[in-house]
Amino acid sequence: MASTALWAHHWAGLLLSASLLTTWSLPAAAQLTLGDRLPKATRSEKDVILSMLGTPWSCQTHGGCRGSLAKPTIAVSQGTAIEHREGVSFYCDTKDVNITIYWVSNNHPLKFDERMWLSTDRKNLTILTVQREDAGTYQCEVWGVLQVQSSNPTFLIVYYGPDPVEIKLEPGVPNGEAVEVIEGSNLTFSVETLSHPHPDYSWFFSNDSKPITSLSSTTSTFTLHAASKEHEGLYRCLVSNKATNLSRLGALKVRVLERVTKPCITSPNLNLVENASLVVLTCQTSHEGVGVQWFLRGQPLLPSPHLVLSADNRTLVIHGLRRDDVGPYECEVWNWGSGARSDSFRLNISYGPDRADITRGPASEAVSTIKAEFNSSLTLQCRAESQPDAEFHWTLEHSTSVWTGEQLIIEALTWEHQGTYNCVAFNSLTHLASSASVRVRVMGPQLSQSIGAITGITIGSVAVVALATGLACFLYIRYAKGSSRRTTEDLILEARTPTSETTHPAEPGRNWPMPTYANVPNTQEQVRVKKKESSSAVHGGYSRGPRKPQPKLRISVPTLPKGNTESNYEVLVNPEHNLYCHINSSV
Repeated sequence: MASTALWAHHWAGLLLSASLLTTWSLPAAAQLTLGDRLPKATRSEKDVILSMLGTPWSCQTHGGCRGSLAKPTIAVSQGTAIEHREGVSFYCDTKDVNITIYWVSNNHPLKFDERMWLSTDRKNLTILTVQREDAGTYQCEVWGVLQVQSSNPTFLIVYYGPDPVEIKLEPGVPNGEAVEVIEGSNLTFSVETLSHPHPDYSWFFSNDSKPITSLSSTTSTFTLHAASKEHEGLYRCLVSNKATNLSRLGALKVRVLERVTKPCITSPNLNLVENASLVVLTCQTSHEGVGVQWFLRGQPLLPSPHLVLSADNRTLVIHGLRRDDVGPYECEVWNWGSGARSDSFRLNISYGPDRADITRGPASEAVSTIKAEFNSSLTLQCRAESQPDAEFHWTLEHSTSVWTGEQLIIEALTWEHQGTYNCVAFNSLTHLASSASVRVRVMGPQLSQSIGAITGITIGSVAVVALATGLACFLYIRYAKGSSRRTTEDLILEARTPTSETTHPAEPGRNWPMPTYANVPNTQEQVRVKKKESSSAVHGGYSRGPRKPQPKLRISVPTLPKGNTESNYEVLVNPEHNLYCHINSSV
C-alpha cells in the first residue's frame, strides 16, 4: 500500500501535466512517458494506478483502446543452458516508439548483476554465464504514456549438478570417519545431492574380504535387512547427470556394532588393608570400541587424585585405600544403540581395631569404674570398630586367667571378683590391637563381717604358726637342757663319792621323774629332790641291774659364796629362768 501511495503521488503530477496539454503542448522531446515515471512498478501496482487514472489494464489485451501499444514479443537464443558453461540472450521485439522496456523474471522485476548485459535501447538482455537461479520465465514490458504492454513468457531451463554427494544412513550414528549401526537392525541408505535433470545412481560395496561389488539398486535409496558383521565395510554411490555429463562419487564407511553384553569387575588384590594397599579395578568386556562408565554407590564416579581412571576408562586405580572405599562399584559398557551394566562389586577392606571401650551391658556408654552389689550379676562388654571383627581377651589383675569373647559375664559377684579388668581387641589381618580397662568394686552389707572374718582367720593362722614354732622350740630346748643336767649331775655325784666305783642298782619297776627346777628357790623341796637323786639315777627309763660304771672325772666345783645356804645342786646351769618348769610336789 505504501508503494501504491507513492505511485499515486507520481501520477498526480502526471494528471496535472496532462490537464495543461489542452492549452499548451510540450515539444515531443520533452513529453513524459509512463515508463520514465514508473521504472519498477509491479503488475498489481500498475493495475491499481491505471485504474485510478481511468485507463484500464485491459487495453493492452483488448483492441479498441484509442492509441494503445502493441504487444511485444520475446525471443531467446536457446531454451536450455548448462550452468557455468553457457550464456543466453533475450530480445524484446516491439514496433512502438517513445517507449521504455523493462524485463521481468518469474513475475518479478529482473535484478541485474555483473553477469548480465543490457543494450542501450533495453531490447537485448544477455546473461553471460548462466546459473541455476537464472532458470524460469522471462518477459519484457513496454511502457508508454498511460499504457503498459507485456510479452508472453518464455522459459529458460538450466542444467546443473550433480553437486557433491552425501550418503546418509538410518538408523546410524556418526563416530569419527564411520557410521555405527547395531547388529540385526535394518539399514536404509540415501543419497543427498542437487542435480537437474535427475541423475542416475549406481551403488557399490567393498570390505577387507570382498572386492568392490555392484549393488542392484539404481535409485537414490536402498535398504539392507538384518545387518551383521558381514555388512561392515565401505559403501559408494556414483551419481551421474547425462545433461551436464558430470558425475559425483559419494562414500560412507559403516561399522556394525554387536549388542553389548554384561561386563564384570575384577581385582587382583585379595587382602586389602586400610592405608596400606593400592587397588586396581578392571571393567572386563569382550567388545571393542565401546564406552565405559564407572559408578560408585549408584552415582557416576568422579575422577580425583584418589580415584584415577585410565585413558579408555576401563581401569580404576584407588590410591591410599580408605575404609569408605568399600563400594559398591559398577561399570557400564555402551554404544549408541545398546548398553549393559555389571553386577555390584564390593571391596573387603580390613581395618582397625579402633579405640576399645568397655561398657556395662550391650547398650550403654563406656565406663572406667563400675560399682556392683555383692552376689549380683555383672556383664562387661568390650567393643572396638574393626573389620573383620576383633578378637577379645579379658584378664584380671593379679590373676593368670584369660577369658575370650566380646562379653564377660559374672553370674554372682564375690569379693574375689574385685579388681581391674583389662580387655584387648586384636585384628588378625591388620595385626593391630587396642585395649581398655575398667575397675570393678563390689559393694554390700557383708563387707564389715567379711573383713572381720578375714582378720580373725589371719590372726588365727598367725597364732597357730606361732604356737607350733614355740612348741618346737620348747621341745628342742628341753631335750638339750636335759642332757646337759644329767651330765653335770653325774659329774658332781662322782666328785662327792670318790670311793664308790659302782652304784646301787636301781629298784625294779621304779620310774624316776625328770628333775625340773623352779625359778623361785624352795629349800625343803630342793633338799628332798637332792636326796632322791643321791640314791638313784637322775634320768628315768632305766631298768634294775648293775649300773654301768661311770668314768671318773676331775671336776673343779666352784665354791659358793658366803651366805649361800643352797647346795651345789641349787646352782642353775642356765641363768634363763623361764626355761625351767616348776617341780611337781606330789612326786
